[in-house]
Amino acid sequence: MDIDLLLRDANVRTLDDARPRGRAVAVHHGRILAVLDGDELPAGVRARRVVDAGGATVVPGFDDAHQHTAWFGQSLAEIPLGGLTDLDAVYDAVATRAAQLPDGAFVVGSGYDDVALGGSPDRRALDRAGGGRPVWLKHRSAHVCAVSTAVLERAGVLDGTADVPSGGVVVRDPAGDPAGDPTGVLLEAAQALAGDLLRPYAVEDLADAIRDATAVFARQGITHVTEAGIGGGWIGRSPRELAAYQLARERGDLAVRVDLMPEASVLRDTDGGPGRGLDLGLRPGLGDLDLRIGPMKIFFDGALSARTAAMREPYADRDHAGYLGDEPEVLHAAVVDAVRGGWTVAAHAIGDRAVDAALDAFAAAAEQPWPRVRPPRHRLEHAGVVDDDALARMAALGVTPVPQARFLHEIGDSMAAAVGDDRADLLYRHASFLRAGLRVPASSDRPCVADGHPLRGMASMIQRRSAAGRVLGADEAVDAQTALRSYTLDAAWVAGAEDVRGRLTPGYVADLVVLGDDPIRIDPDRLGDIEVVATLRGGRATHGAVVLGLPPDGDTP
Repeated sequence: MDIDLLLRDANVRTLDDARPRGRAVAVHHGRILAVLDGDELPAGVRARRVVDAGGATVVPGFDDAHQHTAWFGQSLAEIPLGGLTDLDAVYDAVATRAAQLPDGAFVVGSGYDDVALGGSPDRRALDRAGGGRPVWLKHRSAHVCAVSTAVLERAGVLDGTADVPSGGVVVRDPAGDPAGDPTGVLLEAAQALAGDLLRPYAVEDLADAIRDATAVFARQGITHVTEAGIGGGWIGRSPRELAAYQLARERGDLAVRVDLMPEASVLRDTDGGPGRGLDLGLRPGLGDLDLRIGPMKIFFDGALSARTAAMREPYADRDHAGYLGDEPEVLHAAVVDAVRGGWTVAAHAIGDRAVDAALDAFAAAAEQPWPRVRPPRHRLEHAGVVDDDALARMAALGVTPVPQARFLHEIGDSMAAAVGDDRADLLYRHASFLRAGLRVPASSDRPCVADGHPLRGMASMIQRRSAAGRVLGADEAVDAQTALRSYTLDAAWVAGAEDVRGRLTPGYVADLVVLGDDPIRIDPDRLGDIEVVATLRGGRATHGAVVLGLPPDGDTP
């Protein structure tokens, strides 16, 4: 028998409790054929291609359970504002980009942090910097943006004709001239007033963005992602967003497997059936291992770094307690109707008040008939501030938290300032979720806040250290093995794919990463800098083909 590939002389960590370690991996037809204790194949079996790993560590491919692929790909061409600490530097960056663009063209930037800048960009300063062009700058949280006067004019804000979406806020200056003059800052769903001036993006352009984004993912060892919100709302790129993923796949440009979450507003009443769904009655699970429809995404609130997450008590550094994404009864009904239609629900809830509201909706949904054989695996996206009472409710309802540990490093100091010292240890809990019997799939929320590299996310799970060196919730830290499991088997589990990916065991897809060091044994301070030598999806190299001695197209035979 001839098989496709033997990857030998490797430190194989399988994430399979029945056989946790090995020295070689045999691959055939895109699947794991065997994990071997030595380098030799059984008698009568030959490998068409043999790759010597040189003692490198091999683990299952990384899985980012919540990020935004097309958006990230688009952001690669936008003005990078992350790390700037002076508003004048923002205006200079806008002016530089504007000078490269024709009159009337949009100037788009992303990643600014109003806390670091000492305030949000001013629309009139943006007018000057952009030379009168429309300027749209996105906050690092993605829940706030700052725009120029031209954007407000085109959106109908200045003449009062704008239809501000429910759950959105146009920030106004009570001391302005005139009083109540818009500052140019748009919160939450109001961001659609700016985004809709450019949307829908062309399917071909979105496919290009998906190509660029997934190429980055492959270089970081990622083999599967969940796209958290497509098709509608302020987060969607186009009503035809699914077509862009299909086009990228047809072109051969989809370097990772993808689950797609439709945003709640694209679901509609089903003709003659219960609940709500996509056109033609489509539900989660349609597709295959490479591209399929996942849960429905719904926003219950905003973000801590933008001070828009819905809290029970006011922020420690603000005179308000954030905002729910809509009236509680509207959100409640949306979840119940989706579940009646057979949808698993991914509820974005960061603040403790939003967590409460989401759990109330999940409790009501649990009383509805479930039309599918497999029980739902509902998700609480972010689960940023969860106290013990809410944690107990999550466990009782079986709602899975999907937090982003890297937030603790990137914006941990800002989040701690937002909630105050008495609530800081409740931020992005991990060990407590596990102790309650819940799984904790890893994710990044890229391009929001963090860079999304899985190894850096693992480091933050272990260290829980902010950029300033503060440890947030020391009792919530986990070990490296648990962190690796979050990025592999637990992320596969929440997607309902734990029987085909997430570990290296016979019959599973050959999605794996070759690393320059062992993430389980290395000092956590060095974990984020481990080299990703190669990434294989279905036994084909999406990164590092030359290093492995494979053809550039990743073809293994």
